[in-house]
Amino acid sequence: MDYLAEGFLRAVRLILSLDRELTGIILLSLKVSGLALVLATLLGLPMAVAIGFKRIPMRGFIVSLFNAFMGLPPVAVGLFVYLFLSRRGPLGFMGLLYTPSAMVIAQTILAFPIIVSLCHAALISVDPVIRQAARTLGATDPQAAIAVVKEARFGIMSGVMAALGRVMAEVGAILIVGGNIAGYTRVMTTTIAMETDKGDFELALALGLILIGISLLINLALHLVQQKGVRKLV
Repeated sequence: MDYLAEGFLRAVRLILSLDRELTGIILLSLKVSGLALVLATLLGLPMAVAIGFKRIPMRGFIVSLFNAFMGLPPVAVGLFVYLFLSRRGPLGFMGLLYTPSAMVIAQTILAFPIIVSLCHAALISVDPVIRQAARTLGATDPQAAIAVVKEARFGIMSGVMAALGRVMAEVGAILIVGGNIAGYTRVMTTTIAMETDKGDFELALALGLILIGISLLINLALHLVQQKGVRKLV
């Protein structure tokens, strides 16, 4: 027990001292996950709208496929991204392997189906009368779709935050494509894994506490958004 208490105390001191290595790892984690989330949202929300409102062949199969891809194994995603970005891969000429850009690509792939599936579910749950009313008032198809998106904003925000929680906790994919290089591609999850394996728990515990705090904030924000959505329906 004394060992655990001392470890936590040292971790807290490390956080309060704003250690340079610690803050660098945290900022890189937020940067990579934030950029991946933005890209996945920019790609995923239009896809969700298209699936929800366009007459697409095999739409039911496509929806089921995205739902299945929500559980993509991160290690498998990392492997495929690695193969594409490696020197002998089709995108090897870009020199992205073992860079933060490769990590963003891997996390975007993981977040994309989550955003598509959850945003699609939010959009189709909106009362069809809203879209019909917009069309009756002279709105074009894009304008009617925007009206539905506004109505489903709480559900869409929930989907985006769920995707953020997924990428913030990711280890396998970014470890494969990022290489866990100190000061360059080392993020919170990969550092925790490495430091724990080394038996150096001070930095691992500090980052673990930060990561748990971020996860709690994400879940609190998700809960508040969902409560606003419920109150709006009542």
